[in-house]
Amino acid sequence: MSDSRTVLLVMDFQHGIVERLGDRSVLDAAGRAVTAARAAAVPVMFVRVAFRPGYPEAAESNRTFGSIHQNGHAMTQDHPATQIHADLEPRADEPVIVKHRVSAFSGSDLDVLLRGAGADSLVLAGIATSGVVLSTLRQAADLDYRLTVLADACADADPEVHRVLTEKVFPRQALVTTTDEWIQTLS
Repeated sequence: MSDSRTVLLVMDFQHGIVERLGDRSVLDAAGRAVTAARAAAVPVMFVRVAFRPGYPEAAESNRTFGSIHQNGHAMTQDHPATQIHADLEPRADEPVIVKHRVSAFSGSDLDVLLRGAGADSLVLAGIATSGVVLSTLRQAADLDYRLTVLADACADADPEVHRVLTEKVFPRQALVTTTDEWIQTLS
């Protein structure tokens, strides 16, 4: 469809997560995707997970975030660990969405921003494949977005989980490709 509007979502590429992963290749792939998207006038939106001081959004019943209070201030919205990685520096006109759950949609204004951009297609890059990418992909598919996953711009602490998701699960709802293959489609 010629009037399709694609948005690149760069999810959870924040200092604390990227540095914990220790894999520079996924950051480099995301950087290439951002550079190419900007050159092709594809809007880029960044997503990060962070909380208000005192973590009022983190219910004790939530298995993922219920014990976050024990991390001190490391996951608060102003902490350096929750900021978008310096190598991906968002431009002033690129939204940075703060989420409070695993999915980029849950507890954020992503849906409003995507509707405002007229988006109907999303390209996903993120850490972790089994976290933000999986949760966001599932919700976006249910919202009828056309989806592309940049497999090399996604990573997981468990490489086998990443492989199974990108090779067996995601292809049911998304085109799974590499960053460089996606960049070639932009010309």
